[in-house]
Amino acid sequence: MKADGLFILVPVFNEAAVLRQTLTELLQAEYEVIVVDDGSGDHSGAIASSLPVYYVRHAVNMGQGAALQTGMRLAQQLGARYLVHFDADGQHRCADIPALIAPLLADTADICLGSRFLSAESRNAVPPLRRWLLRAAILVNYAFTGLWLSDAHNGFRALNARAISAIELTENDMAHATEILAEISRRRLRYTEVPVQVRYTAYSLGKGQRMAHALRIFTTLLLRKLFL
Repeated sequence: MKADGLFILVPVFNEAAVLRQTLTELLQAEYEVIVVDDGSGDHSGAIASSLPVYYVRHAVNMGQGAALQTGMRLAQQLGARYLVHFDADGQHRCADIPALIAPLLADTADICLGSRFLSAESRNAVPPLRRWLLRAAILVNYAFTGLWLSDAHNGFRALNARAISAIELTENDMAHATEILAEISRRRLRYTEVPVQVRYTAYSLGKGQRMAHALRIFTTLLLRKLFL
């Protein structure tokens, strides 16, 4: 399934080991790809700029939230009607994109969120400790946003033009995942979830969020809730 005006946004920070494979998979499927290099110190920039993608670079590392915000504004300039957030580390499957954008094409949602917990196969693939962390994050997300979802902090999501325009991210780091949900609620965007599979490898697990990182995200959200 293809859609006119569909772009795939890939935020990148030091992903040279797997970036070419990730981007090549998307390009072979004939998707238009936007890469935001968030101040990488490795060869990620050289790899991305050697491929037929839209490439932009932050001069310094600002965080994934900032990279997504930059990419969404560039997508608007390019006339995007649909945009998919796609991690650079190889976790997400290009084959899941059609299911992710289907609700947008049917105009039943403004944003579609990928979920690892809507099918037994994908749920069982999640490592036990990470499964526990994600379950706890679902409760945190609900407390801060009022949205009850089956998955939390899954970076695989699709937005239509309304959502691309409406969502403004101010959380530069990984707290942006919860901020997106807050924006869905605040902007009254229609949302849904679809099952997706996540490929867990030694590389992607090494790049994932650890307990200390999760606690920092929670602290950031709590302080924002109390003082803003």
